[in-house]
Amino acid sequence: MVAPYWRSTLSDIDEAMSSLKRGRASALARSAGGRNIYLVEYGEKEDFGRKANYSSACGARDAGHYARKGPENKPVLLIVGGTHGGELEGIVGVMNLIRALETGADYRGRTYTYLHEHADRFRLLLIPCLNPDGRARLGIDWLIDAPEDKFVYWMQGTWKDGTLCGWPDCKAVHPIKEASGFLGTYFNDDGVNFMHDNFFAPMARETSALLALADREAVDFHMSLHGGANNPVHYPPIYYVPEWIKRKHQEFNLRLEAACLAQGIPYSAIDQVVTDGANPPFPSFNLVSAVHHASGGLSMTYESNMGLDAPGVKFAPEQILDSHMILFEEMFRFYDA
Repeated sequence: MVAPYWRSTLSDIDEAMSSLKRGRASALARSAGGRNIYLVEYGEKEDFGRKANYSSACGARDAGHYARKGPENKPVLLIVGGTHGGELEGIVGVMNLIRALETGADYRGRTYTYLHEHADRFRLLLIPCLNPDGRARLGIDWLIDAPEDKFVYWMQGTWKDGTLCGWPDCKAVHPIKEASGFLGTYFNDDGVNFMHDNFFAPMARETSALLALADREAVDFHMSLHGGANNPVHYPPIYYVPEWIKRKHQEFNLRLEAACLAQGIPYSAIDQVVTDGANPPFPSFNLVSAVHHASGGLSMTYESNMGLDAPGVKFAPEQILDSHMILFEEMFRFYDA
């Protein structure tokens, strides 16, 4: 039975978007399948005196030509759920964050005074589900206690012959639509996995919309929310970004580790300061790397536990939501003076 606070359906999102009072909802874009991708904004967009894009400003040896920010400016935080539409945990997290920002409490009724009272210190950009096509393709409303084979089926789908596609082989054909039997929820209706789009000429309108948003908003911190099967909460390293960004990623990684462990949430602190690689196969330049290069900000991939009936560490659904609310509070606290 789906818990009442587990708000992850497209109709749940529609309902929440229509009832906002503190935030403002708009359609960021339409998906390949014609579904709305909602953006919720808190705080007003500031003028950072833009004269160039981020790359050109760096070429001029002064990122201020792209966005000149001082201590008086509000940090811009971008939090994105449902990049892989079947990974419900991030959708649930963003939906409960919106509820807490609106009312002071999440859908469980648990209060989050710090988040509610400090939201005005930020420009917040929240996308509950970047991939509504994938979410619509998931035939169930939560994956708690789902067996491993069903999890693989729903996430990555099948090949034409009906065999499970699986990870990482689901990335071997891209777009995957014509090669699939059942198109898993990683993909939009065109079979594009946004994490591995062609970022110099995006195949997906969803990818274009996200990168354009990061660019025009000069995002300081982008958090891409994903499901990491039955693993402790963790961040995979982000490649092809400057070392100082990797060091800031590591700083946040260790802060979140301390916050999670203090509340009994299993966490694996994977070192974020990594070498990009000298020999093939090279690590992937993915969507999270691309967001940094569009905006100059921190950009990380948060991997949640999914509570599956599978090997590894199994979180209860309340722990999954708790881990996300801890994350959001630590993002705010990262910018405390």
